[in-house]
Amino acid sequence: MAIGDSTRVNTNIAAFNALNSLKNVNRNLEISQLRLATGLRINEVADDPAGFTISKRLDARARGLAVAINNVGTAKNVLSIAEGGLLNIQNILITMKEKVTQAASDTLGTAERDAIKTEIDQLTAEINDIVSETTFNDIALIDGTYQNKSYQTGEDTTNTMIFSISDNNSATGLGVDSSVVSTKLTSAADASGALAAVDTAIGTIADTLQNIGATIARMTFKESTLRISVTNTQSTKSRILDADIANEQLSSTRLQILQQTATAQLAQANVAPQNVLALFQ
Repeated sequence: MAIGDSTRVNTNIAAFNALNSLKNVNRNLEISQLRLATGLRINEVADDPAGFTISKRLDARARGLAVAINNVGTAKNVLSIAEGGLLNIQNILITMKEKVTQAASDTLGTAERDAIKTEIDQLTAEINDIVSETTFNDIALIDGTYQNKSYQTGEDTTNTMIFSISDNNSATGLGVDSSVVSTKLTSAADASGALAAVDTAIGTIADTLQNIGATIARMTFKESTLRISVTNTQSTKSRILDADIANEQLSSTRLQILQQTATAQLAQANVAPQNVLALFQ
């Protein structure tokens, strides 16, 4: 900073210095007040180019993770729909087992066997109805076509989970259609063979349910991990992008005082050259 000579009146260096200081104070005060108004430390790229770039990348990551949380939640809902359908089929198969077990005894007559056959045919038809009705967004879930489905469980392209429900859980797919079960109830010996088929179907459903349950449990842990990641990413972005309101308020108060003192000094610097007039008296 140049030091002026008060006896040289053509150029008032002291006034220029005071004016420059006042402009610097005004500029910094405007920045501080803008940060207080917006809550942001970086209001334009020029404020901190590197910080701006980093914060935007963190923001993109946080938003991607937030969508991934929704994806995981939707995937869990899809699997829960499949689980509900399979649980109903499992209950039907258990009821079928009771009826077939009853038919495996020679204590039943023809009328009783016909009644059991009719009931089992109805149960078999209901299994097929459940399979056709267990869908999500018109996508069949338990008919054996839901295979190699990719769930996006993160914000990177590699953050995916592949899942399949490979078994066809219709009556035919499970091996419990009328040709295997209800038509075999005419004698106790044939009913025993049908009972084995129902037991196999119950085991198949149990295995699929176990797979679905384990996948839902895994997704629950993944969902929790994603929520923690979103929070930490947002926290990191905040430290870079957001303003420290308390600190900015202190800075604004200090600059307001400096603004007043710089204005006063500019006024005094403008008056100082008049002292030279005393030499002409």
